[in-house]
Amino acid sequence: MAHTAAALGLTKPNVVEPLQVSFAAIGIEPSDWEGDVLAVAVTEKDLCRSPCSSFENAVLKRLDSQLGGLLSEASAEEDFAGKAGQLVVLRLQGQGFKRLGLIGLGRSAPFTAAACRGLGESFASVAKSARAGSAALALASPGGIHGEFKPNAAAAIASGTVLGLYEDNRYRSESNKVHLKHVHLIGFGYGPEVDRRLELANYVSSGVIFGKDLVNSPANVLTPVVLAEEASKIASTYSDVFTATILDEERCRELKMGSYLAVAAASANPPRFIHLCYKPPGGNVKRKLAIVGKGLTFDSGGYNIKIGAVCNIELMKWDMGGSAAVLGAAKALGEIKPPGVEVLTIYE
Repeated sequence: MAHTAAALGLTKPNVVEPLQVSFAAIGIEPSDWEGDVLAVAVTEKDLCRSPCSSFENAVLKRLDSQLGGLLSEASAEEDFAGKAGQLVVLRLQGQGFKRLGLIGLGRSAPFTAAACRGLGESFASVAKSARAGSAALALASPGGIHGEFKPNAAAAIASGTVLGLYEDNRYRSESNKVHLKHVHLIGFGYGPEVDRRLELANYVSSGVIFGKDLVNSPANVLTPVVLAEEASKIASTYSDVFTATILDEERCRELKMGSYLAVAAASANPPRFIHLCYKPPGGNVKRKLAIVGKGLTFDSGGYNIKIGAVCNIELMKWDMGGSAAVLGAAKALGEIKPPGVEVLTIYE
C-alpha cells in the first residue's frame, strides 16, 4: 500500500540560537571576581557566626566586609540558613559584580557527581533570573572537596549548568533568551586537567541537549525521514570519524526485514533504518561497541490495549527516546573522538 504524507499542524520548528556557554576554572578570591553574577555555594556550617556576629567562614567574612555587612543583614532578613535548595540573590552597586547569589547546600556538601550536577542547575537558575551574560560559582569551603575529585566536580557542575539553562523554545511564539555566555568556576582547581574535563562536559551536555530536542519534537515534525536526515548531518559534520548507512523501505524489503516493516506499516510515513559507524582517528581499533536505540517516531498509542491512569498514551511520542539518546551519544563521540574504540550505533 502506498504511503501518504501526513501534514497536520506545525511541521517545521522555529530556528533558535543554540546554547553556547564557555567554562573556565580560575584561581582567584571570589571577592576579586568581576562580572554580572557571583554565586557562592554555602553549607549551614559556613554560616556560623563568631561572638562578634561576623562570619567564621573566610570567604563569607571577606565578602561581607567588602559589602559593608550587607551579606550578614541579607542572610538574616531572608532567613537564609544554607539549607539545601535555598537561594538568595542580592542586587549590588559599586562592586565588581552586579549581583551576589547564595546557594544552600544543606548541613554538609556531599560532592557526588549527582550533587554537583544539582548545584550546577541551581547556579543556572540564579544566572537565568539575573539575565546574566557572565557568572561565577565559588565554594565557601573549597577544602571540602578532595583535590583528586575537583576536576570531576567541576565537570559535573558544568553539565548541570548547561542542562539547567536548556529550554526548548522551538515551538513557542515567544521565548526567554538565554544570555549566559561565560562561566568561571572558583575553588575547583585550575590547569590543563580541569580544562579538559570541562571541555568533555560541554561536549556531552551538547549531545544530551540534542537528544532532548529530538524527544521534544512532535511526531508530525520528527518523521523517520527527518530522523535519518539528522543522523546524516552528524555523519557529514564529523566525516573524519563517522559514516552513515540509511536503509529505505525498498532496501529493508530486499533484506527481508519483515518484522521491522510490519511495525512501520502502521505509519503514513515511510521507514528509515539508520546505522552510524564511528571509527577512531588513525583507525587503531582495540575494541568494538554497539549501541541500539528504538526509533518509533509515530504515535503508537493506538496500539494500546491497556486502560486506566497508567496507560500513558499521551506520552507515546517518546517512543523514539532510545534513538534520540543514541544520536546524542553519537554527537558527543564526534566531538570527543575517543581513541581505540569503534562504535556502531543503530536506530530502529
